[in-house]
Amino acid sequence: MDLKLMRYFLAVAEERNFTRAAQRLHMAQPPLTRQIRALEEDIGTPLFTRTGKGVELTGAGEALLDEVPNLLALAQRAKEKAALAGEGQSGRLDIGIFGSGVLDVIPRILARFHGERPEVKIVLHSLTKTEQIAALRERRIGVGFNRLVPPEDDLAVEEVLRESMTVALPAHDPLAKQASVTIPDLSDHPLILYPRLPIAGLAQQVMQAFNREKSVLRVEQEVEDVLTAVALVAGGFGACVTTASTASLRLPGVVYRPLVSKHLREIELSCLYRASDESPLLAAFVAVVREFAAKASARRK
Repeated sequence: MDLKLMRYFLAVAEERNFTRAAQRLHMAQPPLTRQIRALEEDIGTPLFTRTGKGVELTGAGEALLDEVPNLLALAQRAKEKAALAGEGQSGRLDIGIFGSGVLDVIPRILARFHGERPEVKIVLHSLTKTEQIAALRERRIGVGFNRLVPPEDDLAVEEVLRESMTVALPAHDPLAKQASVTIPDLSDHPLILYPRLPIAGLAQQVMQAFNREKSVLRVEQEVEDVLTAVALVAGGFGACVTTASTASLRLPGVVYRPLVSKHLREIELSCLYRASDESPLLAAFVAVVREFAAKASARRK
């Protein structure tokens, strides 16, 4: 049904008078009368009976009046939701995340975005780097966060921040008594390495650092995520080179010491999304990421 005709009908039904309804609608009476007749013809039954003082609703008119206010309210709500979505104020944003990234930085970014746009539904997906890239291309997610993302022609990759490195150690480990730990300190020391993935990541960075500093890399365990790695540290299986934010995992029996290395000082966290995506919602999210990145960069200087 034509929503304009529904508004005309509602005015006449509430005023019970064509003249007053026309004045309320800021239009002349004859066009209003023609519109109501057209509506009655479309429905196939009279909606009003004419009286000396105005009009009264027929049974069909009463039935229509029960539905029209809800119909107009729903239409207005749909219009407002569409406008909000067009401005990036509502909708759904699917975000790819990974293990250690959710320990500090990503939750702060999400909290900031949610505070600015509470009507947006945020859906998180735990995905590896390779899975995130595939999900972006298949439009299953709109944005992702990861480290050491390889350059891709169809993807935009923006650095969020650079995070310093730390070493998670069993509390009884002799290295735990030191104020900091170096790569040579860890030479031939049992290590838990993560993530165990074919694509370049933190594990490969650790391997390269050991090689450059001519230290023996003794891998005790290879795991897929930081939580498992730290849990193994707590179990006394060895140490783990990880990011500073991992220290928020306060497992019993684990201590953290800064890593001092000229070859592995820090590692970046990046935001990635489709370069061709012109979604206002994505643009709003990226703006929050860029603001966070600018502040993080200023703090490092």
